[in-house]
Amino acid sequence: MEKGRIVKIAGPLVVADGMQQANMYDVVRVGAQGLVGEIIEMRNGRASIQVYEETAGLGPGAEVVSTGAPLSVELGPGLIENMYDGIQRPLNAMLEMVGTNITRGVKVDSLPRDKEWEFVPCVKPGDEVCSGDVIGTVQETVSVVHRIMVPYGKDGKVKEIKSGSFRVDETVCVVEGPDGTDMELSLMQKWPVRKGRPYKEKLTPSTPLVTGQRVIDTLFPIAKGGVAAVPGPFGSGKTVVQHQLAKWADADIVVYIGCGERGNEMTDVLMEFPELKDPKTGEPLMKRTVLIANTSDMPVAAREASIYTGITIAEYFRDMGYSVALMADSTSRWAEALREMSGRLEEMPGEEGYPAYLASRLAQFYERAGRVKALGSDDREGALSAIGAVSPPGGDLSEPVSQATMRIVKVFWSLDSSLAYARHFPAINWLSSYSLYVDTLMKWYGENVDSEFPALRTEAMKMLQEEAELQEIVQLVGQDALSYEDRLKLEACKSIREDYLHQNAFHEIDTYSSLKKQFLMLKLILSYFNLGVDALAKGAHYAPMVNLPVREEIGRYKYTPEADIEKEYSRISADLAAAMNKLIEQGVSEDD
Repeated sequence: MEKGRIVKIAGPLVVADGMQQANMYDVVRVGAQGLVGEIIEMRNGRASIQVYEETAGLGPGAEVVSTGAPLSVELGPGLIENMYDGIQRPLNAMLEMVGTNITRGVKVDSLPRDKEWEFVPCVKPGDEVCSGDVIGTVQETVSVVHRIMVPYGKDGKVKEIKSGSFRVDETVCVVEGPDGTDMELSLMQKWPVRKGRPYKEKLTPSTPLVTGQRVIDTLFPIAKGGVAAVPGPFGSGKTVVQHQLAKWADADIVVYIGCGERGNEMTDVLMEFPELKDPKTGEPLMKRTVLIANTSDMPVAAREASIYTGITIAEYFRDMGYSVALMADSTSRWAEALREMSGRLEEMPGEEGYPAYLASRLAQFYERAGRVKALGSDDREGALSAIGAVSPPGGDLSEPVSQATMRIVKVFWSLDSSLAYARHFPAINWLSSYSLYVDTLMKWYGENVDSEFPALRTEAMKMLQEEAELQEIVQLVGQDALSYEDRLKLEACKSIREDYLHQNAFHEIDTYSSLKKQFLMLKLILSYFNLGVDALAKGAHYAPMVNLPVREEIGRYKYTPEADIEKEYSRISADLAAAMNKLIEQGVSEDD
């Protein structure tokens, strides 16, 4: 092991001499307590080390020992339901070991070594296997079957395979390599976090990640394997949006990274998820969730590690053939950590003090998402969807992190503080948000939900944009200057905004809306407008049309249980048509 000595300490940055044999991104142990660090710069045997724990008390001359290996994560049964810090140390195991005040330099296994898992093989001696092939399964939780895969580069012929109960570090399979050497495979494998896991082929994302949130699914959908950003100022609801996506998104596995956010928000996740029922299985949501907690009072440098740890775990489940949703809350805190380390390394700063390589680091993170054909002899497909929150100071989207993110992601859900202050949640602004997956996904919506859905979405978006223009006229000259048709358009848009796009995350029924329900509700609102325009042309009066009791029924449709949506839609449609016909008859008779 390479040993060096500290010559300089600057917060989380430690500089050590005598590290000629060490490599970039090697993990090192610093000082007598063995603090975990990572080499981020090498110059003639002098290593600059990013320390992932508090460095108070360290002094020049303290020993630095290189492990000779890059920062890696342990991948295997035991990941699900676990909660890790940024460098994949399980917080529960640390709590048992040292109590609530976690001391520095604690060494603890990422996966429990004392627990046994029931391994069921699915290959037999003599079978040829290659990287990524599934050799057996472990029922990790009620919701997740953990597929044990051949680690990368361990192709060969199965010489021996066992079944029964094993710990993660016990040999379950022996593979004879092409050169005749035996390779022992366990339930666990390791992977360096900064290196993306390989795959056969990257596929075009073509199916939506259904979230049950109307403003997202209808107006700004994200594909499975897509990338999205949720920017917004403090208090605009970024964390609630991510919690909703974690709870309801149509994903098999959820990886939630609390990166530099407040501790109480992470505590909310921890308290809520075990109590929330998974809509797919009825089990607690934690049964398919991995949590990584690196809150704002934890070491700054570990924010970078937590991002890479999270996406590596997500890629591992993607390779099993699962659809994975990764939430990073928030990438701005990670960028702030990069800025601090860059400053301490005395690098030339970029815009607003951020490092010049900020955009490339963000791009490297987001490009690890995608829908892929996994390694292995079967045609397994997996998808990793990455959703990153961005916290621009004061909601200023012109700052570097927001701008760099906008150039990378395909979906941009722009949170608006004025909507949040008006208690309109989710506070996603329909005029400044966008999704570049719309054209691809609307074809899927037309084939799998209803052929009219794409046209309804286009009509709703057009009306909302026209409403913004009409509101400017109203502010200048008043509503009386508008035609009755334009006034009716404003009323219909009010229904779209206040009834359709507004969604109560804490309401038992309204918290999730199926695609069919979204389609039927939007159709009701637009039917009101279209029938109203037709009725006005046939002589109906405008004033009673605005105050029709059926409008309240349309607004309350979102509280209809899923089992009754078709029946309720038919009833309200009939009431709406009858009410409009009555207005036409009244208008004609009064004119006579």
